[in-house]
Amino acid sequence: SCHHTIIPSFILKLFSNDFILHFLNNYWVFSFFSFCKPCDNNREPELKFVEIEGCSEKGRWTIGDLKMQTGRTDVNAVTNWNAPLVWEGTFDPVVIDAIYKRLDPRVAVMVLAVGKYTRFLKGFLESAEKYFLVDFRVTYYIFTDNKQDVPKIELGTGRKITVLDVPSATRWQDVVLSRMKWATIAIDKQIRNEADYLFMMDVDSIFHSRFGAESLSPLSAVLHRGYYKTTRNDFPYERRGTSKAYIPPDEGDYYYTAAVWGGYLEEMYKYCYKQSEEDAKNNIEAVWQEESHLNRYLLYNKPTKVLSPEYLWADYDQVPEDIRVVRISQLVKNYAEVRPNGGQ
Repeated sequence: SCHHTIIPSFILKLFSNDFILHFLNNYWVFSFFSFCKPCDNNREPELKFVEIEGCSEKGRWTIGDLKMQTGRTDVNAVTNWNAPLVWEGTFDPVVIDAIYKRLDPRVAVMVLAVGKYTRFLKGFLESAEKYFLVDFRVTYYIFTDNKQDVPKIELGTGRKITVLDVPSATRWQDVVLSRMKWATIAIDKQIRNEADYLFMMDVDSIFHSRFGAESLSPLSAVLHRGYYKTTRNDFPYERRGTSKAYIPPDEGDYYYTAAVWGGYLEEMYKYCYKQSEEDAKNNIEAVWQEESHLNRYLLYNKPTKVLSPEYLWADYDQVPEDIRVVRISQLVKNYAEVRPNGGQ
């Protein structure tokens, strides 16, 4: 086999790190890849080294020496715009975690725990410490109106909790809509200097299995469990033309959940916040609040990675055969008891 094959720096200049990750991490099996961090854009790339298994001649390799990882024939593993669609069996978890650990990214996780939802923090955090990006640097940003209810959790090395104050709400819809507002404010004031990736997650969820670096990309969206087998005619898009979340009947790729999604700290949060504010000025509320605005954003700003419903299932639903592993799942709860307006 080949060891420490040199990739000249002029070749690396042709591709961004994200392209290389997209190409190699999601489609090809290899032993190791090393390159400079995304933030080092102004640094001259150095000679890089790759170990390729099965190379025909030591010290040399070609694209043919890289083995395609298919793994699944029962699901689509790529979108129609050629982004990876990630399922169990379509990636090598050891390899992809090793690649991203070389980059040493800082990952932020933002959750809202307002009112009675603080009761879900302990289970969310403890299970995340067991399964979410283990051995990576992670900061949990907890937005709450009840600081005293944030539990003390034993955290791994390089992981921490930051608690931020937000006001209470009288409607659960306002809690949902306010997430983009608080995310926008926190990103600009604090998170931008402390993280490279940000995940937005629902706190009333529990991790059940590995949720690793295969989830990282500039913009990662999760297929909604209820609509990943249906057509766009069944998607609950906002169809009222008066809303900023409007999607025409003949458009739409997938329906994405707003309960888990992530990526770079870019304009998507600010976009969804501003669009919902415009709707409010016009006395309209999108049918599924921030999720409707998110789906419109993702229609015209394609995700660089789409995650299967493994990355957010629900304890309400039976697990079908194509979901080989449930990585995180929403809990069964009494909405009328936990929501500020009785679930209405």
